[in-house]
Amino acid sequence: MTTETADVVIVGAGPTGLALAAQLRQFGVAARIIDQQLDRGHESRALVMQPRTLENLRSLGIAQTLIEHGNDAAQVRLHLGTRLVAMGLFDIGLEDTAYPFLLFISQAETEAILNELLVAHGLQVERGVELLAFTTGADEVTCTLRGQDGTPEHVRTRYLIGCDGAHSTVRRAAGIAFEGGAYPQTFALADLEVDGELESGAAHAFLGAEGVLFFFPLGTPATWRMQGMRPPPAPSDDGQVEPDEPSLAELQTICDRFTGGSLRLRDPVWTTYFRLQHRQAARYRTGRVLLAGDAAHVHSPAGAQGMNTGIQDAWNVGWKLALVVRGVADEALLDSYEPERWPVGRFVLRFTDRASSIAISDSRFVRLIRSQIAPRLLPLVLRARRGRTFGIRTISQLAITYRSSPAVEEGEPALRRGPKAGDRLPDARISRDGRPGWLQDALAAPMYHLLLCGSLEARNSEQVRALSDRYSGVVAVHRLTREAATGALHDVDRQAFTRLGVDQAAQYLVRPDGHVGYRSGGTDLHAVERYLARWLPGA
Repeated sequence: MTTETADVVIVGAGPTGLALAAQLRQFGVAARIIDQQLDRGHESRALVMQPRTLENLRSLGIAQTLIEHGNDAAQVRLHLGTRLVAMGLFDIGLEDTAYPFLLFISQAETEAILNELLVAHGLQVERGVELLAFTTGADEVTCTLRGQDGTPEHVRTRYLIGCDGAHSTVRRAAGIAFEGGAYPQTFALADLEVDGELESGAAHAFLGAEGVLFFFPLGTPATWRMQGMRPPPAPSDDGQVEPDEPSLAELQTICDRFTGGSLRLRDPVWTTYFRLQHRQAARYRTGRVLLAGDAAHVHSPAGAQGMNTGIQDAWNVGWKLALVVRGVADEALLDSYEPERWPVGRFVLRFTDRASSIAISDSRFVRLIRSQIAPRLLPLVLRARRGRTFGIRTISQLAITYRSSPAVEEGEPALRRGPKAGDRLPDARISRDGRPGWLQDALAAPMYHLLLCGSLEARNSEQVRALSDRYSGVVAVHRLTREAATGALHDVDRQAFTRLGVDQAAQYLVRPDGHVGYRSGGTDLHAVERYLARWLPGA
């Protein structure tokens, strides 16, 4: 039996595992990524990418590729009985991002693009490889793998990451509880074609007493994704097992209950029945074993949060793992993963559970709300700009914050406005030496970014140069100015300073995941240096 070594072993090659492997590779850490399946998924499954996820993936250079393969739908149509309500989708509250839209793209396309990226950088997913068991020690995890030929292999790794889904082998073997439950209803999914009056390019929701029927613009592998609740099956005493996949006739029956027969379904490419769960791992880390994605949390697809939350788990833990493995960061930096991401997972579970309860509950009162009250009330609610803005920023995941993290800090003199330590850095249009762009693009390199705001003359150039030299390759220093200056980021629209809450001089230390690690007013950098020395002692 052979024994190999690896800095990081990732189990599971779905979107979460692939994104994690890509980010580690970007930081110069070549992980092993294994998956028990012989081939990647070719079904659409998850089909929505949120603005925050596109912001994360832009640093890998694939955001535009994803957009070109998807459908950036900007409209939704609510079918409320005989009433049709047209509304913009993400039409307000997203001024501070380069991606103010929902991107409809099949999970198969997302995985294919991430796979191609890994291959281009010399990293291949090891398919048909199963994790049988592992043992943990103080300095390493010893994994037992089995490949397609049945031969076992031992791999010693510094960190084992479970991205292996709701039935995670890593989570079970680590003894981490998966707390929650399952919904009693069964749902149908189908990628297919639709004939009838269904406006192309828009998302459609048909609201009725029985629940909600959705049609999402997909494009590939079919024009539409249909999602609806299966009617309760009639009692049967013949012992028949319920099928895993709905027939076209069964899908048509579900559709007719909401549309009155106005739509005809045809040419299904992929169909499935599925049950929903709402569960979360009690811990995201135990020693050198960590969980991300569906291995850490599963929930209703309401709000299109699942795949996006998993990719952002990966984005949060990936750079921390890389800097620790490279000996740059204190290992305590990994301790911030669970305090930052576990509350996000808990919020998503609660949010999606409440939304699903409204959509699928069969209580008489909720059915009355869906069939009688909602058609009258929703058009008025949707006009409330403040409420819609809050909802849109929540769903888009731009409002996620890590303010309670042990790895973020508010400095002195304090800034009264702008994103606090732990918040996402808002985007804004800037230019550098006359070339227009976006602030987040300028801060996309895989490292920390120190953003010095205000007049260049007010800075101690020697102090700036010393910090830049000390943390070369780990911290990039940028100057954000109100007036154009050679090499500086010019706030051309006067939006960057406003969104950062800066009146005079200030500094923002932005982490590799785009969240603020440290901020303060003034021009003195000694507190920044102390923060960096605490978390990056090996730089």
